Formats: sequence, C-alpha cells, structure tokens
Amino acid sequence: MNLSEIVQVEVDDLTEEFSHCFTGECRVNVLPLLYQISKIITESEDLAKTLTLILSVMQHQLKIHRGVVTLYDRESQTIFIHESFGLTEDQKARGLYAPGEGITGQVVESGKPIIVPHLCEDSRFLDRTKAHSDGNGNASFFCVPIIHCRKVLGTISAERGYRNRRLLKQDVEVLSTIASMIAPAVELYLLENVDKVRLENENRRLQSELKERFKPSNIIGNSKPMQAVYDLIQKVATTKTTVLILGESGVGKELVANAMHYNSGNADGPFVKFNCAALPENIVESELFGHEKGSFTGAVGMRKGRFELADGGTIFLDEVGELSLPMQAKLLRVIQERTFERVGGNKPVKVDLRIIAATNRNLLDMVAKGTFREDLYYRLNVFPITIPPLRDRGSDVVLLADHFVARSAAAAGKDVKRISTPALNMLMAYHWPGNVRELENVIERSVILSDDGVIHGYNLPPSLQTSEETGTNFGCSMEAKVEAVEYEMIVEALKTHNGNTTEAAKELGLTRRVLGLRIEKYGIDYRIYRRSYIAKQAAKQKA
Repeated sequence: MNLSEIVQVEVDDLTEEFSHCFTGECRVNVLPLLYQISKIITESEDLAKTLTLILSVMQHQLKIHRGVVTLYDRESQTIFIHESFGLTEDQKARGLYAPGEGITGQVVESGKPIIVPHLCEDSRFLDRTKAHSDGNGNASFFCVPIIHCRKVLGTISAERGYRNRRLLKQDVEVLSTIASMIAPAVELYLLENVDKVRLENENRRLQSELKERFKPSNIIGNSKPMQAVYDLIQKVATTKTTVLILGESGVGKELVANAMHYNSGNADGPFVKFNCAALPENIVESELFGHEKGSFTGAVGMRKGRFELADGGTIFLDEVGELSLPMQAKLLRVIQERTFERVGGNKPVKVDLRIIAATNRNLLDMVAKGTFREDLYYRLNVFPITIPPLRDRGSDVVLLADHFVARSAAAAGKDVKRISTPALNMLMAYHWPGNVRELENVIERSVILSDDGVIHGYNLPPSLQTSEETGTNFGCSMEAKVEAVEYEMIVEALKTHNGNTTEAAKELGLTRRVLGLRIEKYGIDYRIYRRSYIAKQAAKQKA
C-alpha cells in the first residue's frame, strides 16, 4: 500500500468517526470551520471574532441550544461568563463561580472535562444563572477546560438533548479541540484585558474611597497639609469640644469653623460669628452677653448677646487674642459653666453651645508676657487646629486660582476662561504673605485687567513680576514690561504649536532665526512643550 492509499484510509476512518451515528447528524462539516477558526487565530488572535464563530458553530452546526464560554481571573479567583447564547443578560451576570464550585468550578480546578448525561440528576449542578428555574433541566451537559501551558484559563460548556452517546462524545472532542486552539488567544486576552479591567476597577475603588474621605464642601484644596486638617475637622465636628483654630491672617480660619459647625450634630442650630477686634472694649461685653433695659445710656430695651443667640448651635470668636484681660475673665466663666449674666442684670442665663475660637497671634507668647490669661488659654486650647499658610500648600494654588477666576469673572461680567502658563508659574513661585485672601485679591484685579479671556503674566501685580518669581531679568521699567509681554507671547505660541518653532515663528510674525535668538535670550526650553504633546498623545492611545 503506497502513501496516498494510507492517507486515504486515515481520512476515511476520520470521516467514519465523525459521521457514523444513528441520528444522521454529521460532524465532517465542522472540519472546515475548525480550519477557519485556526486561520483567524493565526492571523490576528482576535478572541472576540473567534468566539463569535465558535458560538455560531455550536448553535447551528452542533445544534446546541445553550452554550457558554467562561474565563478565569486568577487574581480574584473568579470564573465569569464572557460570551454565551441561550442566556439573558441577567442570567449571564449571575454566572459567577469560584474554583471547585459547581460543575464549571470543578472543571477549572481539575483541568479535566466533565460530561453529565442528565443535568437535572447531577448534584453538582448549581443553576447559578437561574436558566433552569422552569424545571427544564433534563438535557445533557458537558464542560471542557481551556488550557495553555498547564494553566486553566476558562471553560467551554454546552447543553442539548442527546439520544446517542457517541454523538455526545464527538461533540466533547470537537469543543476540546476548539478549546486547545483558542487557548493562546484567551491567555493574551486575559493579560491585556482582564488585568486591565481589574486595575481600572481597583483605580475606581481607590478613587471612590478618596471621594468618601471627608472633605468640607466649602474649602478648596487637596494638598497633604489640608488633608490633615480635614481629618481633624471630621474627628472633632461630631463632638461639642471647644476648638482653637490657629494660623496666619487670610488662611481661611472662618471657613474651617463653618465646616465644623455644618458637619456637627448642631448643624440645624445657629452659627454666630463675632470678631473680637472689630469693636471698642466698652461695647464688646454688651455684644457678647447682651444687656438689660436701662443698664446704660441708650439701652432702651433688653437685648440678647451673641452667646444667647448661639444657644443650641455654635459661636465663633475670631481674633480672640485681641480681648482685654477683664473680658478674658468673663469669657473664661462662660467656657467653664456655659452660664453668664447680661450687662445690668443679675439673672444667670444658661446656654448649650459649642465654642470655636480663632487667632493669628501666638497665645503662648502672650501668656508669657501677661497679656493673655493662662487659664483661658488652656480652656480654649482643648483641640487646636493649625491651618497651613498658602506657601505650604503649593498644589492648591492652581485650584484656588481657577476657582477665583470663575467667581471674579462672573461678578465682573467678563468672559475670562483661563490663566496662561507663565502667569501660573508666577503664581506658584510667589510666597503669598497674605495667603488665600491675597490670592483672591490678585485674581480679582487680574480678571479686570484681562482683555482677551486669558490672565497673562503682565496682568498680575508688579510684586509677582520680579526676576525671582519669573526666572527672568524683568524689572519694573517700561523696557522690562515689554520684555515680559514678549516672553509671554513666545511661551503661548510654543505651547499652542506643541514646541514647533517654525509654526510658532509664523504666528508671531518672526523668522525662525529671530525666534531662536529670543528663546535663547529668555532661557525658554521649547522641547518641554514638544514632550508634553508626545506624553498627551501616548496617554490618549493607551486610553
């Protein structure tokens, strides 16, 4: 027998194996489809396209009425339905298993196929998808593993009625062959997609946790120093502990007091503010504790003071370090006993409130000098919170500036949308002795001066335009101002054209050589804007 005859015999035997069954169904017509699947995998390793063809073969050629492809995520130890037919979306979503759980889980755990002639009679069947809730579970079921390099990556399972065991065996062999063919593509898919999805889910989870972290809605800033402040606010807000807020002028002490009140159990009660430095000493007592009718000239009726008005809520005493020693003694009694008497009265008034005090003074130094009572200091300093100055909150400067731009633009009726890069650099470099209040005033002034919807460096006050802040040798002369404008225009043009000096020169009406000389003069690195563009494009491609 020659070679051609031997090959013919083997083909005849294979045909016999795949076609000889009493049902008349033939598996020979599956062979071209297997070749097609192999070709798709070889050419592109496109798992989605391959699975579409496989499910079509199962449904139409093998006459399977329910087919499922599951994938196994080793990191989360979860087996999930990736593609299927014969299942609704809800049923598909419920199909989650752990290794060893149910028939699918056992196939993943053992790496061996399982054949169940009568599904309803098998105790391993969990019906996790609820696809058999109607009681129709008398079909045969088989599940084969998808294995590559001895690692189980998922399964292919099928369900239909079989009257011939040999046909059932043939279908198991067909799907086992398909499973081994698609295994490399499945592994690649898991590496590129499931890991990516897991990381994206983890990223979303972490972002969700960050969002859930306490952050007062009235305070802007995500810097590390401010996160520490938020944690302290969260811890003390739910108590009635006396709080002392410390920090330089303009850091936002009143906003912190606001946040503590409106996140406390007394949030529905009044929030009363009083600036201890705003009034003469002879009026402060009446303002804080109230007065009775006729207690002094002009007291034509009884008047409640700030403490009484704050009953059931919070009183905020700003600039408490400015109180005189006699007033400090009276304040001490209120803090200790929550009781006081109105000016000209002798009837004690009891209040239930939280006291928050604030100062930009060094109270310990004042205690040492005898200008602030030591006992009052310790009564106030139960829970101190120090607000960091703006110079220590570098990452918050841009957030605050953008917020003030939007607010000032709306108030001024101007369409100012952004801050230029050189202007941002100047804002970031400045030391902000006046803190947030100074930044707000600077932005308000700059919005008024802006003529083109952008805040430029030359719109900022001269104090921000020194050589130290800008990194250039600009002074305050007319020539220096012209150089500041020129510098800004060059940077904006380079930024617009992604570091392309030829295009930037065209926009500025200069030759490339002249622009090169100006770039060298101001020490501008045009490559920064090119690298920034490349990084953005790479990020877009990854997304």
